[in-house]
Amino acid sequence: MAKRRLRTGPTAALPAKPSQAELLRIVRLADPGARAEGDDIVASDVRVCAPVEADTALTGGELEKVWAVRVAAEGPLPLDFFDRYLAEGLAFRLKGLAVCRAEVSDPADDQESGPAVILPVRPGAEELSPLLEQDEDDEFTFTAGDIRAAIVPQKGQPPSVQELLPFATELTAIELRGDDPAKLGALALELAEALNGLAVDRWRFRFDAAEDLVPPEREGREEPEGRQDTEEGAGESPADGSEEGGESEEAPGATPA
Repeated sequence: MAKRRLRTGPTAALPAKPSQAELLRIVRLADPGARAEGDDIVASDVRVCAPVEADTALTGGELEKVWAVRVAAEGPLPLDFFDRYLAEGLAFRLKGLAVCRAEVSDPADDQESGPAVILPVRPGAEELSPLLEQDEDDEFTFTAGDIRAAIVPQKGQPPSVQELLPFATELTAIELRGDDPAKLGALALELAEALNGLAVDRWRFRFDAAEDLVPPEREGREEPEGRQDTEEGAGESPADGSEEGGESEEAPGATPA
């Protein structure tokens, strides 16, 4: 009989067991309203399960020791891929890997996405001119040296920016792209300060220092080689019985450029 594959929610596979206090601190960067509930953490529409030691097959042997932090949907599936982004953001900050739909990825390898500044209203060109130079051919694109910026509507309402909503008329994102994470972070923080917005990373976690965007050093990290499949059944458990890993069907909060 063929083995039935039951999928769990997106998972952060970590090389060391984090404390609940550390997990809660990080989760609150993505959802300030997150709270501890027993050994777990409850955030918007999801439950961040307490770390459990897992077999190294979960990451295809990439980590010598694995602590799995599963992000499970609470009730209806979370909007805007919040569960997957939460798992990836946790993995990035805790020197781990992300496992989603039986695929392993290193969030630190993603060079295509970047941070953003979320604003309650769409800014005018004159507000941006002190820090960004407008593209002559497109009123929505700008540059700052080798950094590219684009003004786009913010799809969805990331929990990290809830404080903007009482005043928001049109949530807008200034998406930043470039090769130097620290420079991107510094510009994002400068724009957020100048425009009364919030600086968030690619997973919509708030950050306070440019260095927060620099991938942390992890032993054994190699050049990006893309995603890989885990062994059949690795990282899967009969948790909620979901066949799609608990991911949402709505568009992410921002579309990577």
